[in-house]
Amino acid sequence: MKECIRCGTCCKKGGPSFHLEDKILIDKGIIPSKYIYTIRKGERSYDNVKECFLPASSDILKLKGQKGLWTCVFLNEANNDCNIYENRPMECKVLKCWDTREIEKIYAKNRLTRQDLISSVEGLWELVEGHQERCSYDMLKFFIDSLNKSKKTEALKGILEIIEYDIKIRELVVQKAGLETDLTDFLFGRPITETIKIYGLKIKMEKGKYILIPMG
Repeated sequence: MKECIRCGTCCKKGGPSFHLEDKILIDKGIIPSKYIYTIRKGERSYDNVKECFLPASSDILKLKGQKGLWTCVFLNEANNDCNIYENRPMECKVLKCWDTREIEKIYAKNRLTRQDLISSVEGLWELVEGHQERCSYDMLKFFIDSLNKSKKTEALKGILEIIEYDIKIRELVVQKAGLETDLTDFLFGRPITETIKIYGLKIKMEKGKYILIPMG
């Protein structure tokens, strides 16, 4: 029977997603929230099992990579050692690189969400819910799909309003509430200025205003 030799290869291909069984690791501070980012409902992301981009059906909380890399933030590359190996998330325990059947069974089940972690934090959860409502990916996609239709002006206005709110709410919680900047990717998901690129668009600041331009 094969056993994991802890070579670190899997750890360099992106961090795991979290499940309800992992909640205790975050509650205890073993994995701080600043090391987590959220793929929000409706956001298109790559499904490693189905090997295609799909909109998320709910929150998907994932471990961040090291700066500019897919490599898990907890991997010590000097010796390919996991800094939290004894307390690693469930997907890390289940994954066998030579036999993915077990992780394929569980990867989409019992996913941990932001609500599971912070719904009891008065004020903060309301901010997160408000952001989700005003910056939903369903609404963003509706506006993007409408850019080639008769109401292009209204669609463009809607997209820019979503982006501006997404930017401002992040600034607000850092400047007014004193939260760490690293927490915003957990609370509000990845910045829409980044995720909008999957639709072939990008944001540029020009004369103090945000403008939307095609990538190319």
